Amino acid sequence: MLDNILKEYLYYLKITKNLSKNTISSYVNDITDYLEFLDKNYHIKQPDRIERTHIVNYLAHLKRAELAVKSISRKISSIKSFHQYLQTEKLVDGNVVKSLPLPKTQKHLPVVLNIEEIEALLTTAIGAKSILDLRNVAMIELAYGSGLRVSELIDLDVADLHLNMGFIKVLGKGNKERIVPLGENAIIALRKYLTDARPLIHPTNKEILFVNKSGTRISRVGFYKIIQNLAVKAHIDKSISPHTLRHSFATHLLENGADLRAVQELLGHEDILTTENYTHISTKHLQAAYEAAHPRALGKKE
Repeated sequence: MLDNILKEYLYYLKITKNLSKNTISSYVNDITDYLEFLDKNYHIKQPDRIERTHIVNYLAHLKRAELAVKSISRKISSIKSFHQYLQTEKLVDGNVVKSLPLPKTQKHLPVVLNIEEIEALLTTAIGAKSILDLRNVAMIELAYGSGLRVSELIDLDVADLHLNMGFIKVLGKGNKERIVPLGENAIIALRKYLTDARPLIHPTNKEILFVNKSGTRISRVGFYKIIQNLAVKAHIDKSISPHTLRHSFATHLLENGADLRAVQELLGHEDILTTENYTHISTKHLQAAYEAAHPRALGKKE
């Protein structure tokens, strides 16, 4: 019976929740592993036979397997979602995981580039002004200037641009559409790319915005390699990725007084707690500036 419920749950995630393929795949993998454990160790075939003790033992099993805390947290979230579904569909009377706590994780602040490093990255990208250089500059200006996820960036079509009006249409997580403003530098870079480079890289496929030499969308890995190579040439001594540009976008906005809710909207975050992570980065930068400059900072001598 649980196999059939899992199939129905998959349909629920796809149609009702409208989640992305990658998110659905993660949920299904987590729940499949969970149900296989219940079947193997307790021969459970019916959802109303699952008890809290079984779940606690499953989590203990994951810890013994030395699974990372972050992975265990994700699996708990998947299990909670599944049991909430079981209760909503009246397949069980109560929710046995409702108060199940998530393991404490050590928060790692994302890497952020400062303004000088962003400028160095762009200066290096301009390079000899080849058609690929123009594409790379446009991608960086757009990723940093509008705070796009890398998936949102590479999925853009030319029709999503509204340069005269100063915004782009973005399809974010869960196929949720949002309108994101464009900065002046991004508009200039995009116009130059569309005029001087895009037709020469691949003239026949005109719909996709950022293409490779084959005329297909530039891949996530492809853009990652571009960023890595540029960082080395720009002598940026940080481990960065395309997502670093998004982190930098949010942090620089908050450092310059942007409203947290506005940043949440721009980033396309459902939960403002996700956006609040960037306030920690901003505070860290302010503290570093204070300690470096103030005469009464820790370690300073009068």
